Amino acid sequence: MSATLAVRLYLSSAGESNDAMIVGDIYSADLEAKDRRNILIPCGSPPQPTLYSVAPGRYVVSATLPSGLVLTEHAVAVEGEETSVEFHMTDSPYETHSWQYLMGNIEPGRVYHSSSEAPLTESVASRSMVAPSPSPSLSPTAAAVALSGLATWVGDADPTSCTFASMLAQAENPTDRPVARLIARGKPRVLKAPDVRGEAVTPLYRFGPDGPVGAHGEPPGARQFLVVEAAGSVRLVTLPLPWGTSEVEVLVNLRQSPTGSAASVAVRDPAVGAGLAYMAQGALDMAAQLFTDVEALYSKFQNPLAAAAGAYVLIGTDHSTGEAYWDPWLERLADSFPWLSDGAILRAVRLLRRASPDREGARKGLIEAFDRGIPFYTLGLVWLVEGLSAFPDDPECVERLGQARRLSWLADMREPFLILDLRQGSA
Repeated sequence: MSATLAVRLYLSSAGESNDAMIVGDIYSADLEAKDRRNILIPCGSPPQPTLYSVAPGRYVVSATLPSGLVLTEHAVAVEGEETSVEFHMTDSPYETHSWQYLMGNIEPGRVYHSSSEAPLTESVASRSMVAPSPSPSLSPTAAAVALSGLATWVGDADPTSCTFASMLAQAENPTDRPVARLIARGKPRVLKAPDVRGEAVTPLYRFGPDGPVGAHGEPPGARQFLVVEAAGSVRLVTLPLPWGTSEVEVLVNLRQSPTGSAASVAVRDPAVGAGLAYMAQGALDMAAQLFTDVEALYSKFQNPLAAAAGAYVLIGTDHSTGEAYWDPWLERLADSFPWLSDGAILRAVRLLRRASPDREGARKGLIEAFDRGIPFYTLGLVWLVEGLSAFPDDPECVERLGQARRLSWLADMREPFLILDLRQGSA
């Protein structure tokens, strides 16, 4: 006997592709039936459902969003029939932001269209790119800043500006010169306000392999950043580019709120985009369900940033005591891309976590990783701090550990890619 559950999740329709995969479970409400764990649920507007064969009976189907929110639906599977199980995430505040809403980077529409739905706070730990409205009679969005000079793209950062010492100097010893000019090797580009169609409080910037979508100019370098400035606050956003042919979105959220990030990065990769968000939340087991084709990630290294993400998941979920088949890939990743400090971090941490650690090799790798510059991934910064902490009697490691720790205090740990709060401003 068998039945079928057709599972999918609807997103708001924006006239564009919003295809993604998230992780869920099928729990049997009957004692004799088996559960199905870690199913993949397609998302879109509308997506094609994925069919799961189950025994006839009653089920609870759950979908775990990258934000940590869990949606549930009840279903009765009938023998020989296909039962539809549909989840809905269609209350995004704007249709153009449905991907950001799925990733957990933006709150439901009522938060943005009601002046009383979300409380305002002056805590520096909250999202605070703009100050709260001075008048209770004004909408919270009334304090939004002009978008014309909000974001500046640095398409080719000077490698000397990407060091830990240089970034700390930007935060601890600020100058009057704009941050973008200080870190750019060429001329930074102030981006035009996006076509937000009334969503001025949540501008969304999009980037392709060659930089801002629709822009033309010199090919970008190895490191790209977006500098976001509002109300005296300055955030430096790491852009994970190029990411194959997938676009990268940066959401700047100017609405004051006790939750969420002021700037968020999402990769519009249907296969692993949600996996990056799971990884940022520490849910590496869920991320591993999406990074299943790791061999493809490593075979040609056409996308070293995706390969690095897969390696973080592999190491973070590995429970073996011996050498793994993917260990040589870590060596290649670390050696082939000297601009990618994450590669050196991954190799060093792997050496340190083995059943028989290679402490000297790990020590050299951690020093090399630090000297390459700040990592792309927030998890890389966390692992670098943890790794250097394993050498408390080594002066070279202790010196680097101090700088790495201070930089971690500036990082938004909720984000997959490194975002540094270089100025808190008046908000």
